[in-house]
Amino acid sequence: MNRSAEPATAADFEQGAAAILSAEVWDFIAGGSGAETTIAANRTALDSVFLVPRMLRDVSTCSTRSTLLGRPVEMPVAAAPVAYQRLVHPDGELATARATAAAGVPFVAATLSSVPIEQITAAGGRVWFQLYWLRDESATLDLVRRAEDAGCEAIMLTVDVPWMGRRLRDIRNGFALPAHVRAANIVTTSAAHERTGQGSAVAAHTSQEFSPALTWSALDRLRQHTRLPLVVKGLLAPEDGAQAVQHGVDAIVVSNHGGRQLDGAVASIDALPEIVDAVHGRCEVLLDSGVRSGTDVLRALALGASGVLLGRPLIWGLAVGGEPGATRVLELLRAELRDAMGLAACENVAAARRLQTFRRLAAHGVRSGSEPRPMLVQPSVIPG
Repeated sequence: MNRSAEPATAADFEQGAAAILSAEVWDFIAGGSGAETTIAANRTALDSVFLVPRMLRDVSTCSTRSTLLGRPVEMPVAAAPVAYQRLVHPDGELATARATAAAGVPFVAATLSSVPIEQITAAGGRVWFQLYWLRDESATLDLVRRAEDAGCEAIMLTVDVPWMGRRLRDIRNGFALPAHVRAANIVTTSAAHERTGQGSAVAAHTSQEFSPALTWSALDRLRQHTRLPLVVKGLLAPEDGAQAVQHGVDAIVVSNHGGRQLDGAVASIDALPEIVDAVHGRCEVLLDSGVRSGTDVLRALALGASGVLLGRPLIWGLAVGGEPGATRVLELLRAELRDAMGLAACENVAAARRLQTFRRLAAHGVRSGSEPRPMLVQPSVIPG
């Protein structure tokens, strides 16, 4: 990557990736379900969160360091699980995993990774394994065993994909995986590679593989099968957050799958505070979907999150510059977070969680003709 023309924001990497990737691969990465209402809502909602900075506090040693799942991290961020990363760069998940290792943050390896989990953990760094519940439960639990044996530090069960949402870009493109990209962790059919003229081959493949019968009882069986920390990804309702705690999860990821599942689902940042309140400090709560900057990370922290997952921006960096590109995205994010924290007089992440925020109600369904007013949100009180 030419450092003299180096992108300065995630948006710069987005533009670069769009220019490099084929149209159908770009649509697969960038697109969402339906009319992509929820993709837009994620950004609108994040941009409606305004921080109330404090002043006259010593930030000369402002630090982004924190912990996730009880382990130290250089910033409260983990790489979100993103499938088939070899679509955008030959090194795929190996490059992204090395970049996160260098940045001191966890990498979440996807079930549908294009590189086997054993190779990803061998690249070094902290790795969590994202699990889809397959129709073959024995194959699902075998993935958990493989993740443990490979040295993964947590299991993240994604619960919002009984089948893939109607991603219209992929349907219109008849999108199928190229021959050199495959789901490296599972024994599978060739359905994801077969163009039939009847929509997305990737969606057809996931319908064959994923179980639509996943229920809360699976969490109990999963807990019995592994001693690793258990994370549940894809919750938006506070009632589900409370129930997840009852089933012994160690963390919840508040996520609408980046707008790729139910179109019209609530923006993740809007759902975050109520889930934080519902779990009442009994487990960690992370935010996923729409995070693009260090300011977004600070917004999530101020609304009670333990940290965030970063998805598409890392893929943009990977597409533009391989491992150095993904590394630069993480460097920028940390610099932006430290800058935002310092300007808000937050000397550390704990102070960031005490910030107040204003919410612009116009972004949250205020009726036409009414006068939108900002709403002051007190910082969440997180026991312990």
